[in-house]
Amino acid sequence: QVQLVESGGGLVQAGGSLRLSCAASGLGFSAYLMGWFRQAPGKEREFVAAIRNDGSTYYADSVKGRFTISRDNVKKTVYLQMNSLKTEDAAVYHCAAGAANYNLHFSSQYKYWGQGTQVTVSS
Repeated sequence: QVQLVESGGGLVQAGGSLRLSCAASGLGFSAYLMGWFRQAPGKEREFVAAIRNDGSTYYADSVKGRFTISRDNVKKTVYLQMNSLKTEDAAVYHCAAGAANYNLHFSSQYKYWGQGTQVTVSS
């Protein structure tokens, strides 16, 4: 049974930092595309960042230069370092795992999803 469990969310002031983690079990982690998506109340789920199995990374324009995605294949964990947080970054952040390495901005490419972790940014 595949499980993705996010942690690290919380309340932070604008300009602050948070590091999200997503621990995976039940899948061949190193072979998978891993992504982070977020969903704010009343909004569609949106792509944040992805890291392919070869380590190449991709970001939404809104977070480029502020967020960093990384992975540790030994620990089967993917991270999202979030710096210079803005109020508009507040959302529930979900990690996801997919077998394909293309169209990685699309949530449909990801087969497995975590329950999410809440990020709240105060002004």
